[in-house]
Amino acid sequence: MSLFLLIICFTIANILGIFIMILRTSNIKIISWFARFYISFFRGVPTLVVLFITYFGLNLDAFPAAILSLSIVSAAFVAEYYRSALLGIDHSQIEAAEALGMSYFTMMKNIVLPQVFRIVLPSLGNVMLDMFKGTSLVAMVTVSEMFMQAKIVAGANQDYMTIYIVVAFIYWIVCCVLSFGQKLIERDFDFYQKA
Repeated sequence: MSLFLLIICFTIANILGIFIMILRTSNIKIISWFARFYISFFRGVPTLVVLFITYFGLNLDAFPAAILSLSIVSAAFVAEYYRSALLGIDHSQIEAAEALGMSYFTMMKNIVLPQVFRIVLPSLGNVMLDMFKGTSLVAMVTVSEMFMQAKIVAGANQDYMTIYIVVAFIYWIVCCVLSFGQKLIERDFDFYQKA
């Protein structure tokens, strides 16, 4: 369940993060201000608070509340990582695409976002690891993920220390595997960029 939550929320956070980044870099002030507020708010509020607001305040079921909370909080960080990567791209490439008459969507899809993705990949790895560890918070609203199961087993056996140490090692091992996968993707991406 923890990995399932990670996959869903990480995908949504990336899509929403790219959208927020586009709004944040807009020349229309009110749109840019909205994106700035979104980023500032969700980077400044603990995920647990957002989770409680969506679960208790919006009366969502536990699983949708967990997906929504983890996704919208992570999207704020992802948007800033994408924005900083966008600033690292040579502006002359954007000007050249505009001079060729490319539409904004075509330019973003074919020229800008592939370069942005290469730059932002290490930061996305950090978001992914934080999000995986953050899935433990959803146990607070009764989502039956790994930490919730550990609490149930620990309570049944009255052996909290052993179970929580085992869970800590499981989180660590999964994070090591995810980090290794990220390094492979970065290496392959660098290979294709050089080829």
